[in-house]
Amino acid sequence: MSLAVNDHAAWYAARAAGLVAWGVATASILWGLALSTRLIRRRGVPAWLLDLHRFLGTLTIVAVAVHVLALWGDTFLYFGWRELFLPMASSYRPGAVTWGVIATYLLVAIQLTSWVMRRLPRRWWHTVHLTSFVVFVASTVHAFTSGADAANTLVQWLALSGGLLVFFLVLFRLLAPRRARVASRRAAGGGRRPVGATD
Repeated sequence: MSLAVNDHAAWYAARAAGLVAWGVATASILWGLALSTRLIRRRGVPAWLLDLHRFLGTLTIVAVAVHVLALWGDTFLYFGWRELFLPMASSYRPGAVTWGVIATYLLVAIQLTSWVMRRLPRRWWHTVHLTSFVVFVASTVHAFTSGADAANTLVQWLALSGGLLVFFLVLFRLLAPRRARVASRRAAGGGRRPVGATD
Protein backbone atom coordinates (compact mmCIF):
# COMPACT_ATOMS: atom_id res chain seq x y z
CA MET A 1 0.00 0.00 0.00
CA SER A 2 2.75 2.45 0.95
CA LEU A 3 4.62 1.60 -2.26
CA ALA A 4 1.55 2.49 -4.33
CA VAL A 5 1.21 5.80 -2.49
CA ASN A 6 4.89 6.61 -3.12
CA ASP A 7 4.53 5.73 -6.81
CA HIS A 8 1.62 8.14 -7.14
CA ALA A 9 2.96 10.87 -4.83
CA ALA A 10 3.76 13.18 -7.74
CA TRP A 11 0.27 12.70 -9.15
CA TYR A 12 -1.35 13.57 -5.82
CA ALA A 13 0.96 16.58 -5.47
CA ALA A 14 0.05 17.76 -8.99
CA ARG A 15 -3.67 17.49 -8.23
CA ALA A 16 -3.32 19.29 -4.91
CA ALA A 17 -1.15 22.06 -6.35
CA GLY A 18 -3.57 22.51 -9.25
CA LEU A 19 -6.52 22.95 -6.91
CA VAL A 20 -4.54 25.38 -4.75
CA ALA A 21 -3.52 27.36 -7.85
CA TRP A 22 -7.15 27.60 -8.97
CA GLY A 23 -8.30 28.69 -5.52
CA VAL A 24 -5.61 31.34 -5.08
CA ALA A 25 -6.12 32.64 -8.62
CA THR A 26 -9.85 32.98 -7.92
CA ALA A 27 -9.11 34.82 -4.66
CA SER A 28 -6.74 37.16 -6.52
CA ILE A 29 -9.40 37.96 -9.13
CA LEU A 30 -12.05 38.54 -6.45
CA TRP A 31 -9.72 40.81 -4.48
CA GLY A 32 -8.81 42.78 -7.61
CA LEU A 33 -12.50 43.21 -8.44
CA ALA A 34 -13.24 44.33 -4.89
CA LEU A 35 -10.52 46.98 -5.19
CA SER A 36 -11.59 48.16 -8.65
CA THR A 37 -15.27 48.43 -7.67
CA ARG A 38 -14.36 50.52 -4.60
CA LEU A 39 -15.96 47.96 -2.28
CA ILE A 40 -12.78 48.43 -0.30
CA ARG A 41 -12.08 52.09 0.34
CA ARG A 42 -8.55 52.96 -0.73
CA ARG A 43 -8.20 55.95 1.57
CA GLY A 44 -6.87 54.89 4.95
CA VAL A 45 -6.41 51.25 3.93
CA PRO A 46 -3.12 49.72 5.13
CA ALA A 47 -0.56 49.24 2.35
CA TRP A 48 -0.44 45.48 2.86
CA LEU A 49 -4.12 45.20 1.99
CA LEU A 50 -3.50 46.94 -1.33
CA ASP A 51 -0.49 44.68 -2.00
CA LEU A 52 -2.47 41.53 -1.23
CA HIS A 53 -3.76 41.28 -4.80
CA ARG A 54 -0.23 41.16 -6.22
CA PHE A 55 0.87 38.71 -3.52
CA LEU A 56 -1.98 36.35 -4.40
CA GLY A 57 -0.93 36.52 -8.05
CA THR A 58 2.64 35.58 -7.11
CA LEU A 59 1.35 32.74 -4.93
CA THR A 60 -0.66 31.47 -7.90
CA ILE A 61 2.51 31.36 -10.01
CA VAL A 62 4.25 29.35 -7.29
CA ALA A 63 1.35 26.86 -7.08
CA VAL A 64 1.28 26.47 -10.87
CA ALA A 65 5.06 25.87 -10.87
CA VAL A 66 4.61 23.10 -8.27
CA HIS A 67 1.75 21.68 -10.36
CA VAL A 68 3.90 21.59 -13.51
CA LEU A 69 6.98 20.17 -11.74
CA ALA A 70 4.89 17.46 -10.10
CA LEU A 71 3.44 16.47 -13.48
CA TRP A 72 6.93 16.38 -14.96
CA GLY A 73 8.09 14.09 -12.14
CA ASP A 74 5.07 11.81 -12.32
CA THR A 75 5.76 8.23 -13.37
CA PHE A 76 2.11 7.28 -13.82
CA LEU A 77 1.53 9.62 -16.80
CA TYR A 78 4.24 11.00 -19.04
CA PHE A 79 4.57 14.78 -19.23
CA GLY A 80 7.70 16.11 -20.91
CA TRP A 81 8.36 19.74 -21.83
CA ARG A 82 6.31 19.42 -25.04
CA GLU A 83 3.31 18.00 -23.22
CA LEU A 84 3.57 20.67 -20.53
CA PHE A 85 4.10 23.74 -22.68
CA LEU A 86 2.75 23.06 -26.18
CA PRO A 87 -1.00 23.09 -26.83
CA MET A 88 -2.48 19.75 -27.99
CA ALA A 89 0.87 17.95 -27.52
CA SER A 90 -0.27 15.76 -24.64
CA SER A 91 -1.61 12.28 -25.33
CA TYR A 92 -3.58 12.49 -22.09
CA ARG A 93 -6.76 14.50 -22.71
CA PRO A 94 -5.04 16.97 -25.07
CA GLY A 95 -7.90 19.46 -25.19
CA ALA A 96 -8.24 19.59 -21.43
CA VAL A 97 -4.49 20.00 -20.92
CA THR A 98 -4.40 22.77 -23.55
CA TRP A 99 -6.78 24.85 -21.43
CA GLY A 100 -4.22 24.64 -18.64
CA VAL A 101 -1.37 25.60 -20.97
CA ILE A 102 -3.30 28.67 -22.16
CA ALA A 103 -4.13 29.68 -18.58
CA THR A 104 -0.48 29.32 -17.57
CA TYR A 105 0.87 31.52 -20.38
CA LEU A 106 -1.70 34.24 -19.68
CA LEU A 107 -1.05 34.04 -15.94
CA VAL A 108 2.68 34.53 -16.47
CA ALA A 109 2.02 37.52 -18.78
CA ILE A 110 -0.31 39.10 -16.21
CA GLN A 111 2.15 38.65 -13.37
CA LEU A 112 5.15 39.91 -15.34
CA THR A 113 3.31 43.05 -16.42
CA SER A 114 2.11 43.58 -12.85
CA TRP A 115 5.68 43.55 -11.58
CA VAL A 116 6.73 46.22 -14.11
CA MET A 117 3.43 48.10 -14.37
CA ARG A 118 5.07 51.43 -13.48
CA ARG A 119 7.19 51.17 -16.63
CA LEU A 120 4.33 50.27 -18.97
CA PRO A 121 1.62 52.43 -20.52
CA ARG A 122 -1.49 52.11 -18.40
CA ARG A 123 -3.57 50.90 -21.38
CA TRP A 124 -1.15 48.05 -22.14
CA TRP A 125 -1.09 46.88 -18.55
CA HIS A 126 -4.89 47.10 -18.26
CA THR A 127 -5.43 45.14 -21.49
CA VAL A 128 -3.16 42.31 -20.33
CA HIS A 129 -4.72 42.39 -16.86
CA LEU A 130 -8.20 41.90 -18.29
CA THR A 131 -7.13 38.48 -19.55
CA SER A 132 -7.32 37.35 -15.91
CA PHE A 133 -10.96 36.51 -16.67
CA VAL A 134 -9.76 34.25 -19.48
CA VAL A 135 -7.38 32.64 -16.99
CA PHE A 136 -10.29 32.01 -14.62
CA VAL A 137 -12.43 30.41 -17.33
CA ALA A 138 -9.58 28.40 -18.87
CA SER A 139 -8.30 27.11 -15.53
CA THR A 140 -11.82 26.14 -14.45
CA VAL A 141 -12.42 24.23 -17.70
CA HIS A 142 -8.97 22.64 -17.30
CA ALA A 143 -9.75 21.52 -13.75
CA PHE A 144 -13.08 19.96 -14.64
CA THR A 145 -12.03 18.26 -17.85
CA SER A 146 -8.55 17.00 -16.99
CA GLY A 147 -8.52 16.44 -13.26
CA ALA A 148 -9.68 13.48 -11.22
CA ASP A 149 -11.36 15.75 -8.67
CA ALA A 150 -14.17 17.07 -10.86
CA ALA A 151 -16.63 14.63 -9.28
CA ASN A 152 -15.71 15.76 -5.76
CA THR A 153 -18.74 17.53 -4.24
CA LEU A 154 -16.58 19.97 -2.25
CA VAL A 155 -14.63 20.95 -5.37
CA GLN A 156 -17.89 21.43 -7.28
CA TRP A 157 -19.33 23.70 -4.59
CA LEU A 158 -16.12 25.73 -4.37
CA ALA A 159 -16.08 26.18 -8.14
CA LEU A 160 -19.74 27.19 -8.18
CA SER A 161 -19.27 29.65 -5.31
CA GLY A 162 -16.13 31.15 -6.86
CA GLY A 163 -17.79 31.44 -10.26
CA LEU A 164 -20.87 33.16 -8.86
CA LEU A 165 -18.79 35.61 -6.83
CA VAL A 166 -16.69 36.51 -9.88
CA PHE A 167 -19.85 36.92 -11.99
CA PHE A 168 -21.60 39.22 -9.53
CA LEU A 169 -18.51 41.36 -8.89
CA VAL A 170 -17.94 41.74 -12.63
CA LEU A 171 -21.58 42.73 -13.03
CA PHE A 172 -21.24 45.23 -10.20
CA ARG A 173 -18.01 46.55 -11.73
CA LEU A 174 -19.73 47.12 -15.09
CA LEU A 175 -22.79 48.80 -13.61
CA ALA A 176 -21.13 50.89 -10.89
CA PRO A 177 -19.39 53.44 -13.20
CA ARG A 178 -22.60 53.95 -15.15
CA ARG A 179 -24.56 54.58 -11.97
CA ALA A 180 -21.90 57.01 -10.77
CA ARG A 181 -22.07 58.96 -14.05
CA VAL A 182 -25.86 59.09 -13.95
CA ALA A 183 -25.84 60.27 -10.35
CA SER A 184 -23.30 63.01 -11.07
CA ARG A 185 -25.29 64.22 -14.11
CA ARG A 186 -28.48 64.40 -12.12
CA ALA A 187 -26.73 66.19 -9.26
CA ALA A 188 -25.26 68.72 -11.69
CA GLY A 189 -28.64 69.27 -13.32
CA GLY A 190 -30.53 69.68 -10.08
CA GLY A 191 -32.19 66.31 -10.49
CA ARG A 192 -33.81 67.22 -13.84
CA ARG A 193 -33.06 65.39 -17.06
CA PRO A 194 -32.71 67.47 -20.23
CA VAL A 195 -35.26 66.73 -22.93
CA GLY A 196 -34.08 63.83 -25.09
CA ALA A 197 -31.25 62.92 -22.72
CA THR A 198 -30.45 59.24 -22.19
CA ASP A 199 -28.44 57.35 -19.58
